[in-house]
Formats: sequence, structure tokens, C-alpha cells
Amino acid sequence: MSRPRVLHLGKYYVPERGGIETVLEALCRGTAATLDSRALVMHTEPRTVHEVVDGVPVTRVASFGRVGAVSLTPSLALWLSRASADVVVLHEPNPMALVACALVPPDVPLVVWFHSEVVRPRWRYRLFYEPFLNRVLERAARIVVSAPPLRDVPALAGHRDKVTVLPFGLDPTGYPVLAEHEARPGQTPTVLFVGRLVAYKGLDVLLRAMVDVPGSLALVGDGPLRESLQKLAQELGVADRVTFLGRVSDADRLAWFGRADVVVLPSVSRQEAFGMVQVEAMLTGRPVVSTSVPTGVPWVNQHDESGLVVPPGDSAALASALRRVCGDSALRARLGRGGRARAIRLFTAERMCADFASLCRAVAVVEAVGAQPQPVEAR
Repeated sequence: MSRPRVLHLGKYYVPERGGIETVLEALCRGTAATLDSRALVMHTEPRTVHEVVDGVPVTRVASFGRVGAVSLTPSLALWLSRASADVVVLHEPNPMALVACALVPPDVPLVVWFHSEVVRPRWRYRLFYEPFLNRVLERAARIVVSAPPLRDVPALAGHRDKVTVLPFGLDPTGYPVLAEHEARPGQTPTVLFVGRLVAYKGLDVLLRAMVDVPGSLALVGDGPLRESLQKLAQELGVADRVTFLGRVSDADRLAWFGRADVVVLPSVSRQEAFGMVQVEAMLTGRPVVSTSVPTGVPWVNQHDESGLVVPPGDSAALASALRRVCGDSALRARLGRGGRARAIRLFTAERMCADFASLCRAVAVVEAVGAQPQPVEAR
């Protein structure tokens, strides 16, 4: 068949940034030779616009404010019903898109890319989210997760036969191996965190760990907890060694990987499903210290191969791991090499896009002939 027409139903599209947005852009651009991809997403303004971003057609549907983190986009279901595609890909979690798919099911194969669980009070989840999710998962031809442990999340328990593991990937050419910087006399190690300043990242645990880590901490990113974390740093007596950098350019972000001795991901919740920053660190040859949250995080960062893994919420264990890595240049070099090799083997955009294109062609052809789709596992 000719290139399958794939409609990605996402939250936002670049220049808006986030984990789902990064993957969505990579899939649309990286499959241009094999798929005819377009994106249907939410706008941050009360108007609908159509544009082409780096060759990708994007419709941004008018939103009228937010309730919490959810954009109110009442006409999204209408735009979905008008869309022409051979495959629709719902990037979940995405409350408005989930409701749109439940109320106006696409008349073509549906693939649900399950990026992470929704972690909310149980009563609220069961009342407001679970019914829509179950309806959409029941209809889905395939469900995609980024790491083997995510096949076993409770939400997917009844659909495991439809689950495909397809790891996230990045373009290695954008992340050259960075030589370890030469320590100058009196210079202390640098610990780097990159991400949103939100509760599930465990940054309060990290600040407490820094009390016992002789070095500086650079925090790249912003979020609602910035003020409270700055206050906590003052209370702990580490404020003079902690720098809140906020949002930075892509070039500055890469430069900070070069300045770092170790990259840390101290997440404490299942909301951290994969930890793409770990792949960024691994590609640049930086060791990672992360936590054993029951998701794909400790699968991405393999203990003693690409970094160290500690229990979530344990500031003493986190401090011990950071001290060990910061104080041992040979260990940093070994973990850096191991991480780079693992990332090249498993986490490249080329591999992610090739496997995704194969999946889309499979479900489109299967739907055309009326057969049942067979599992398509990442190579």
C-alpha cells in the first residue's frame, strides 16, 4: 500500500515542550519517508490554527482555559470526527483526547501509545477517568508502551495480548559524547538535574541528599515547586551550592551535560514512566543515578552498567550513590561508556521510528483485510 496516513492525537506540539511532545515530534519527522503523518493537538489559545511545522501538518484546536493541568478543548471530538486517516494514534495520558476518542471513536484502527499511568486519588480516577480509558483500550488495535515493566501496569491488565514494547529514542547526532571536564584545583563535583520542578520528581529528597554530597547541584527546568524548593534549600543550608537555572536553550541544556559529573533522576512516583533525560545523559557519556520506581526508569538506567539505582525517597541512599560516582573518575568513565553503548543499542530515534512505522503498516493492512493484528515487538 502507499504511505499510510497516520493521525497523531496529542496534547501539544512544538514549540510547546514536554515528554509526549518530544516523542510526537520525533515520530512525525522520523517517519516522513514511510508514513504520511499529521498531528491533531490542543492550542494554548482560544482559536484553532492550521500550520505546517518542519513539513508536518499540525492542527491546534482552540482551548478555553484549564482545569488543573487539563486544557478545555470542547471541539476536539468534532475535529477528530472530520479527520481522514488510515490509523489514529492516541498519546495517553491525555484527558480531552481520551474523551474525544471515547465519544467519537475513529472508524479506522486505533493505536494507544500509553506513555504513563494517571496517578490520582483512587475515587477520582475510577469515577472520571477509568471508564473512558477502558472503553478506548478495549477498542484499540494495539497498545504501545516504552519499557517492558509498563506491560504490567494495572490499567493494562485486561489487554496484555495487545501490548507492544517500543522504547523511546533520540537522535545520537544531537548528543555527542562529551569528554569529562578536567577538574581544576579546588573545584567540586557538579550534580545535574534536568526536568520539571514537580512533586513526583523527588527534588525535596535530592536537596536533602545534597547536605551530605560535597559538590554543587544545577537544576535545569522550571515548575510550580520552584519557590518552595528554593526555600527548602535555604532551610537545609545548601542554597549556596544549588543553582535554579529555569528553562534554558537546547544548546545550553547540552552544555550543562558537559559540565556535569553525574546526572540525577530522583523520582518517587509511577508518574515517572521512562525518564528520557536518562537517555540524554547516556548518549553524552554521563553516568546516571536514578531510583527503582516500579516503571521503566530502572530498566532504562541499568544498575552498575549505565549508572546506579537507589530506592525512591531515600535521601541517605541517594547521597551515598552520588558521593560514590562523584568521587571515582574510573567509575564515571566505565558507566559513561556503558550508558552510551546501551543507548545506541536500544534508544535511538531511528529504531523507534522504524518499529513504529512497521506497527502502523501492520494494523492498517490488517484492518483492510479483516484479520487480527499480530504482536509487533521492538527489535
